[in-house]
Amino acid sequence: MKKILFASSALVAVAAAGTAQASEPIKLSVGGYMEQWIGVADQDVGESKNAFQSDTEVHFSGETTLDNGILVGAKIELEGETSTDQIDEQYLYVTGGFGQVRLGKDDSAADSMGITAPSVGPVGVNDGDLTNWVDAYLIDTVPSSGDQNRVTYYTPVFGGFRLGASYADDSQRNGASGYNGTDGNGEEIASVGLEFRHDFDGVSLGVSATGENQGEGNWYGLGATVGFGNFVVGTSWGHIEDDYAQKEGSRTGDDTDAFDIGVSYAMDAATVSLTYGYAEYGNRDIDSSSNVNLAGTGEISTVDLGMSYALGAGVAWRSSIFWFDDDSDNAAIADNDGFGAVTGLALTF
Repeated sequence: MKKILFASSALVAVAAAGTAQASEPIKLSVGGYMEQWIGVADQDVGESKNAFQSDTEVHFSGETTLDNGILVGAKIELEGETSTDQIDEQYLYVTGGFGQVRLGKDDSAADSMGITAPSVGPVGVNDGDLTNWVDAYLIDTVPSSGDQNRVTYYTPVFGGFRLGASYADDSQRNGASGYNGTDGNGEEIASVGLEFRHDFDGVSLGVSATGENQGEGNWYGLGATVGFGNFVVGTSWGHIEDDYAQKEGSRTGDDTDAFDIGVSYAMDAATVSLTYGYAEYGNRDIDSSSNVNLAGTGEISTVDLGMSYALGAGVAWRSSIFWFDDDSDNAAIADNDGFGAVTGLALTF
């Protein structure tokens, strides 16, 4: 696998060699987003975890086109608030007729290409912010290995199809404590994704098949959306094997299956969505400080009614009304159910 990393780096170097002198110098531009939320929730195990939540990132990006037509650029994402890594993603990319190569700390191809059900509220049901407000298992049909130092290749689009593949060694994952640093001894992570996107006389179709290997196991999933008129309907399914990215020692788990299904409707400046998610989980870690076998199993259902209203360029008012029911098989985890509402502003710049 390390030969793949070397070959990809060589491809980038050869593509750019001898042409940079005549191209325009790279100038960084600034972008990003800020989200500020107010919410309340009622749950069996206690009060809402938070009354306020925020998420802010500042993005720096720049690119240049070489004389041979190849585009070379970089992107750096700065976290607005964090207790771990101040930098989120940071990578360079080289784009041409051959497709695109990315080098740096970034999401995997599988994570980036996975399609899920439409959802416009701030909470959502699939890898969203539910656990910011209540104690519950977080459904995720496209589980991510995080922002790793990795190499990723995306093919050009052929007839609506695009293929992506990534390789990382898990040595420098964002937010990790006690990782292997730069010695290259982390677990290898291989990711692949295949997507198809096309418009058929007013009907837009998107389909994805994604998967990832880490440790002794895999996760894989499927997703699809169909858009017609003002409606978008979609669903996704994901399966996580019991030994995917599990810790060594006595910690074990069971397989996890999850899916979501939803619909959104756009009307002028407003979009509403209704999304349902379900998971039968076997990988809920309730004792991450040791290798004691306390992996939680159970099932969860959750519903999110979302709304997004464009108040102006780059300003959206977004709201969610959500409900969940989490039933655990492990006596160490209390069954929990409840509901809540969250609203706030999302700014993009």
